This record gives sequence, structure tokens and C-alpha cells, in this order.
Amino acid sequence: MQHADPITHTTRPIVTGTSVIAIKTDAFVMMAADTLGSYGSLARFHDIRRVVSVGSDCLLGAGGEISDFQKVAQHLEDLEEENYCYDDNVSLTAPQIHSYLTRICYNRRSKVDPFYNQFAVGGMITDDTGAKRTYLGYTDLFGTTFTDNYVATGFGAHLALPLLRKGYETLGGAQMTVEDARKLLADTMRVLFYRDCKTINRITFGTVDARGPNVNEPIALQTDFNLEEINPVKPIQNAEQEEMKVDD
Repeated sequence: MQHADPITHTTRPIVTGTSVIAIKTDAFVMMAADTLGSYGSLARFHDIRRVVSVGSDCLLGAGGEISDFQKVAQHLEDLEEENYCYDDNVSLTAPQIHSYLTRICYNRRSKVDPFYNQFAVGGMITDDTGAKRTYLGYTDLFGTTFTDNYVATGFGAHLALPLLRKGYETLGGAQMTVEDARKLLADTMRVLFYRDCKTINRITFGTVDARGPNVNEPIALQTDFNLEEINPVKPIQNAEQEEMKVDD
């Protein structure tokens, strides 16, 4: 007599990604995430893309379990293929994708088999007048959902949000330029690299505006650990001068 295997659930994340940060202006939404996939505390995979385009007007960023993110991305790709087969010029909008993610996350949470992810959804939507406006939302494994001008997942929810809030207020808010937004996200990701042991300085930037989504190739942020507070090594010249004073 054969016995069926028991139903098993994922009890903890295995390969994970950390923070995703995003900011919204009147003209575009910009998102950033590093490319590290951590196997526990081991920096195992260095080219995991956690910011992807969905459809013609949406970006999706995810932190947490990489395999769960891949499963969700496959769900969304299947929906887009189904829409394409209808050939009716209809595609999923950012609010619809955000709502869909919220429902499936809450459904899986209710089954005690959650997707171990936090999602940032950004995109462009067309209102009743035909004008396009930006959209940015957040959803996590519990089905918690909200929209805001800036969102952050993972460790970024603790360290990045104050920096994004201050930068949003000082750099023009909804009128911020692409250059200022990119610099703000880069500076914030640099702080996270200094403080989060499960990240690297290889960053993917994605932008969605009226022309559609665009995810750039990862770039390496410039970092500097030559700070006296964390690296109190005196220059050789100063050390020799102090030795001469002692000898005198």
C-alpha cells in the first residue's frame, strides 16, 4: 500500500533579497534594489534582478524569498499572456496588479503558506480625462497594502524611509527631476550598504513614465570606508611626526 507524502509548506525563506526602495513624482516612478541573493548569511548569488517590468506601464520590485518572487512574476506573466490572447488592447494597470498581489498574498497567508515577500508596485495609469498619472503601492506577505509617495521593503523600512522622506521634501517633492531622484535613491542605497550585512553595492535602477517602464543594467555604487570613526588608522606621515615628538 502506497502512502501519499504529507502536504508541506515553506517554513522559512532560503535564498533572500533585502531592501527595495521606490519614489513617486508627478512624471515618473523610480525604483532601486541591490542584486544580492543571500543563502542564509552567505552572499551566494550576485546577479539577482529584483526589479522587473510587468506589462506596458508597470514596475515590480520585491524583497524576501527569491523563489516566491519568481512564482509571483510567473503568475503576472501568465495574466499578461492571457490578455494578449484576447487581442483587445487591454493590459493590466499598476493598481490592478497591486490589488491582485494583495489578494494572492492574503490568500496564501490564510492557508498558512505565505509568499515570503514584500512588494513595491509602481506604474502609470490613465484617468478618465485621458491624462496619465503615477502610482506607487506596497504589499507584503500578510496582505498589508497602502499607497504612498515613497516606499521601502526589508531593512529599508527602518533606515531608508527617513532618508526618502527628507529627500522628498528638500528636492522638490512631486516636481523632483529624474537626476535628483536617482541621486536620492543611490545615496539611500549606499547607506543601506553600509548598514545592512545582507546587501552589496551593485544596484538595479528602474523607471516608469509616460513612455513605459525601463530597467537599467546594474551599476556599482562608489563607497568609502576611509572614515576615522570606523577606520582609525593614522597616515604614515602623522605617525612619524608623533614618534619624533616622543623621541625629543
